[in-house]
Amino acid sequence: MSAGRIFALLLRQLYLYRRSLIRSLEIVYWPVMELLVWGFLSVYVGRLRGGGALAIAFLLGGMILWDVFYRAQQAISVSFLEDIWTRNLVNIFVSPISAGEFVAAMLVLGVMKVIVTGLLLSVLALLLYTFNLFQYGLPLIPFILNLLLAAWAIGVITTAMILRYGQGAETLAWAIPFLFQPLSAVFYPVTVLPAFLRPAAWALPTTHAFEGMRAVLSGSAVPWNLAGWALAENVVLLALSAVVFARVMYIARDRGLLLRLEG
Repeated sequence: MSAGRIFALLLRQLYLYRRSLIRSLEIVYWPVMELLVWGFLSVYVGRLRGGGALAIAFLLGGMILWDVFYRAQQAISVSFLEDIWTRNLVNIFVSPISAGEFVAAMLVLGVMKVIVTGLLLSVLALLLYTFNLFQYGLPLIPFILNLLLAAWAIGVITTAMILRYGQGAETLAWAIPFLFQPLSAVFYPVTVLPAFLRPAAWALPTTHAFEGMRAVLSGSAVPWNLAGWALAENVVLLALSAVVFARVMYIARDRGLLLRLEG
């Protein structure tokens, strides 16, 4: 794996953003719109009887961390789709660039997007709703990192499915993250879920991350057990995603699926 080739792929993506104002605005437009909607809803809930600052913190914190997960996943799957739409995929993979280098570049791009949107949303939440995510500092980092790992794994699996089943499966890039949202307990604790769904929820690393976030926001000690479980599940999920992607890439090259994707 070559750092130079990974950087070249990353630079290629960054040039696309520099040349397209609409593409650049997409990084911030949807996150800001979601923050406005959820933020004003949080203020309303906080004013209701039984509401309060903690309810606002849970909703806004959940929304910001969900966007971290969503943007990191999109950086992989949608970037792959853009290469299909521009008929550039074959050009990449007939070059010395390996599949691993391609994925690594998309992972770095995802981190850059997350940093931009995360900082923007945190500042807006502070200015508009006096919710200061920065005050929680280091205790939130293990859960944010676990969300990134989960997003990368799911993004790689989504990309493999699109590669295997063609452009007819491209909606999975947007649909799969929201498949995880109800069970991930983004805006509510796992105890809200029916008892028969809770084991499935706890099987997701995202659930441990959001439960850990709520514990930190409520002022409790850092629940390292939740961070540990999330990391263990992410290791399994990342290993699975690597196996799936490698297998699908082998099939795609053997059957000429890359050419069909652009056909």
